[in-house]
Amino acid sequence: MSIARVGEPAPAFTLPVFDPAAPNRHDLTVSLSDHSGRWLLFFFYPMDFTFVCPTEILALADRRADFDQLGTSLLGCSTDTTYTHRAWAMTPREQNGIAGVNYPIAADHSGEVARRYGVLIEGVHAALRGLFIVDPKGILQYAVIHSLNIGRSTDETLRVLAALQTGGLCPSDWKPGKDTIEIAAEKRRAA
Repeated sequence: MSIARVGEPAPAFTLPVFDPAAPNRHDLTVSLSDHSGRWLLFFFYPMDFTFVCPTEILALADRRADFDQLGTSLLGCSTDTTYTHRAWAMTPREQNGIAGVNYPIAADHSGEVARRYGVLIEGVHAALRGLFIVDPKGILQYAVIHSLNIGRSTDETLRVLAALQTGGLCPSDWKPGKDTIEIAAEKRRAA
């Protein structure tokens, strides 16, 4: 069983998926390989119909155009089923739903993929808030795991994604449009 490690190939997966573009299809799947040649933001969240999760899912949906500009696909994932994802996606935002979500959400009902990405809470059978950025070659370039109580920052996610796409060395608090650090090639290998 491969475990997610930054700088190594991301663990492969194929999962059932709820796709809001085809909300009545329950036979769809998604694989890591579907995103080959494109950046992927793959994130886990604890459960559908909770409190912090819809704020994260909708914040990403509301910024979808920014991710599209960076050539990045979005894929959410929890241990809920595609049927639960669909019900949640049909629930209005005012009722703690995610109506209007505009990207697919995978169903890792067995928890096996969450386990390989190091985010499964075994006794609860739910995932921690793990966020993973996979490059177009399938290499895991970024991983962060948050407490269940703290939502992730969409602005920070976009900043990190833009930094990774520079291919350069980005100093602390680097922002898009700012200079990266340039050093001689010999020294760069050691950095």
